[in-house]
Amino acid sequence: MAEVSNDWQSRELDDALHSKTMIINMGPSHPATHGTVRLIIELDGERIERCDVDVGYLHRGFEKECEFADYNQVIPYTDRLNYVSPICNNVGWVLAVEKLFDIEVPERGQYIRVLMSELSRMCDHITCIGAGAMELGAFTVMLYLMQAREELYDAIEEVTGARLTISYTRVGGLRDDLPEGFADKMVTRFEKIRGFLADADRLISRNRIFQDRMSGIGVVSAEEAVAYGLTGPMLRASGVNYDVRKAFPYSGYENFDFEVPLGTKGDNLDRFLVRYNEIIESLSICEQALKRLPGGPVSVDDPHIIMPPKDEVYNSIEGMISQFEIVFGGVKPPEGEIYFPVEGGNGEVGFHIVSDGSGKPYRVHVRAPSFIAMGIFGPMVEGHQIADIVPMFGMLNMIGGECDR
Repeated sequence: MAEVSNDWQSRELDDALHSKTMIINMGPSHPATHGTVRLIIELDGERIERCDVDVGYLHRGFEKECEFADYNQVIPYTDRLNYVSPICNNVGWVLAVEKLFDIEVPERGQYIRVLMSELSRMCDHITCIGAGAMELGAFTVMLYLMQAREELYDAIEEVTGARLTISYTRVGGLRDDLPEGFADKMVTRFEKIRGFLADADRLISRNRIFQDRMSGIGVVSAEEAVAYGLTGPMLRASGVNYDVRKAFPYSGYENFDFEVPLGTKGDNLDRFLVRYNEIIESLSICEQALKRLPGGPVSVDDPHIIMPPKDEVYNSIEGMISQFEIVFGGVKPPEGEIYFPVEGGNGEVGFHIVSDGSGKPYRVHVRAPSFIAMGIFGPMVEGHQIADIVPMFGMLNMIGGECDR
């Protein structure tokens, strides 16, 4: 009888069972990709061999639209860059224009800008970590954090009249001052927010499933983070201490006492914890701003920049002419070219403006942190399992408005 080999790894069987990688599309219709990003993934089983990122499904056209609007009309467009923390963008835009004018708003206006920016930053981080937890099955954590965000939205709506797209700033100041009694209400709100954060922390920070899904996933070294131009929580999670509020203080941030949370490994868990701890620091900044809030106006006293009060418009020819000129011609900074950065929810948001002296920008470019961060996403996911894509994408916190601007 002939000998029969039962070696399943024999050459003949090996040649017959050759394998191939598989290409799949994830998004843009996938709920985790926000409808604005397509991931072209090459899989070996469930292991990611390669990932190409295709942004470009939103077509917002922010930079070109700015050339057809006056400087104040651009402010609603900045809301749509990052609609989760719009006030940071509002403040960045008007500070860039004010740099062209070489003016500075009164101290009270600066403090309110800081206060509202930090409320907006907390909304951004809470949305990111709440959704990130929910995508891993921790639905209750998201519900606690959404309750915290509701407290912030109520405060923002009380000041600005809107919850999501704010358009609160103006070149040379703010649309309105804080409402009466706002500081007293915020004491109660901040207590509630801290309670919700503590509830979420107890549920998730020592949860074995959450730790296993986040720790060691999507590691980005400090060198890689710098090489890819990352800023914000993505950079700081890798241990690089860079925050625009500290490096290039604006609106009086140098007068506030706060720490910059840093990670050690640059993984998903560090990105989660950096954002969580930044919420705690933002609460402290807001409390300091309300405690030290100076009196006085919130806008500069210049009829060529700030529209006059309505009673002046209706009762004096000077007020009517001033409003007419600003509404129809826009504010007109001198010719020049500037770049001004602020610390947005996802990192450095910078506006590069070229002025030709007219009421509309000649050219505008925005340094959008989400667009830059998407550059490292492909290399970051390679070698991981397909199930790791969603938490990694969530902790990158891509905002479509910043990518397709």
